[in-house]
Amino acid sequence: MTQHDRLLIIDFGSQVTQLIARRLRELNVYCEIHPYQNVTDAFLADFAPKAVIFSGGPASVLDADSPRPPESVFQMGVPILGICYGQQVMMQMLGGRVERGHGTAEFGRAYVTPSEDRIDLLTGWFLEGREQVWMSHGDHVSEIAPGFQVYGTSPNAPFAITADLSRNFFAVQFHPEVHHTPNGKTLYENFVRLAGFTGDWTMGAYRDEAIKKIREQVGDKQVICGLSGGVDSSVTAVLLHEAIGDQLTCVFVDHGLLRLNEADEVVTMFRDHYNIKLIHADESDLFIGALEGGSDPEVKRKTIGKLFIDVFQREANKIEGAEFLAQGTLYPDVIESVSFSGGPSVTIKSHHNVGGLPEKMGLKLVEPLRELFKDEVRALGHELGLPASFIGRHPFPGPGLAIRCPGEITREKLEILRKADAVYIDQIRKHGLYDEIWQAFVAILPVRTVGVMGDGRTYDYACALRAVTSVDGMTADYYPFSHEFLGETATRIINEVQGINRVTYDITSKPPGTIEWE
Repeated sequence: MTQHDRLLIIDFGSQVTQLIARRLRELNVYCEIHPYQNVTDAFLADFAPKAVIFSGGPASVLDADSPRPPESVFQMGVPILGICYGQQVMMQMLGGRVERGHGTAEFGRAYVTPSEDRIDLLTGWFLEGREQVWMSHGDHVSEIAPGFQVYGTSPNAPFAITADLSRNFFAVQFHPEVHHTPNGKTLYENFVRLAGFTGDWTMGAYRDEAIKKIREQVGDKQVICGLSGGVDSSVTAVLLHEAIGDQLTCVFVDHGLLRLNEADEVVTMFRDHYNIKLIHADESDLFIGALEGGSDPEVKRKTIGKLFIDVFQREANKIEGAEFLAQGTLYPDVIESVSFSGGPSVTIKSHHNVGGLPEKMGLKLVEPLRELFKDEVRALGHELGLPASFIGRHPFPGPGLAIRCPGEITREKLEILRKADAVYIDQIRKHGLYDEIWQAFVAILPVRTVGVMGDGRTYDYACALRAVTSVDGMTADYYPFSHEFLGETATRIINEVQGINRVTYDITSKPPGTIEWE
């Protein structure tokens, strides 16, 4: 497989380290994040990075046993960029000094002004005199290391931008990777350019390399792929089919908790259009029967998860000679599976390992997307010719409509929910808003209300509309629909969906784990 120029991000525990990698991938630079405790002298020699970035982090370099990179990283002769804690650890290890806050802590928006000397790292910066940046530090650098000069200051950070040009070492006290440093991408672009990266990380090249790698790994053996119709599993299936053709069989477990016409769309797309061998296990009655009468959300999830494993294993056992299980594991899942605290690495998040099926069935894993972020998966899907309607789909949870139906689940409520959700999404598409929204859905509430419709009284369900903006679900905020849109949508749902007589709109912001309803 082609060896790309590689950039190493040493992670010291910042909550936004992933954003560094995303910014670099957007510049077609291949990078990997590794926690500091895994970056040994031997690791550095093997990885052979063309450049290194030190991330931020919550620790203080003044504490005993604070995170450090190996001393050898400074002897590799490659450019290094330290960010926030990364700056402080560079200064501390290279002969500078870091002190506790004492009135110089900075959190939030700040403005950096340049020194008289300009450097290549800052090309395109300070065109209007100063730059807005995002600070998040308690400690501060009080004395820079020998060889470093100051190239930017802020009111509470006299060493906001420093560099040792003879060694190509750079250090900034702020976070260029976050949205609140508007010109941050330019700084990264300058850094990778001066490090000699050519921007050879493209999805066209990745597609060809991934196909070659799949063929080498699988040989002439059979592969099973769990297909849901979502972006990750769809791209995984089409990529595998292009690589190994009829050696691939997809298993689509239909739990009856999908959106309107979704099962038919998946079967038509993959069996009829792509001619992929597909087992459609329609077990709606099994799943919904097991869920009826229960209302605890965690019990629902566990019930669905257990049944899914049982059905998937039963269908997969019918495929003779299968030795591999394909999964749509993404790079964020790989990152999150590594313990930052220094303990042993843990396995990929449980919801990706299909309940431990690879071990139960004695299968080896094929994970062709494990180096990619979500936006790169969409780009790869485009390269593979998947329709835009599949590539750009909003995320949909594994338990499906079960978690958009608080309280007891019944077939009647699911049908009402499907129809209401279809109207809502149709409205969003008609108004050209679908691609502006990260995820939108209807939840049917576990209450009935009295309403007057025409000359009669109704006693029907209330539903809630939800729409959030996000970047890969790291944080989320509500989408600000106009009153006209909400009024028009509520009117359509009440008129077109029998069983709903009241519509509300949820405008709460959500942290990552609670974007979904239950």
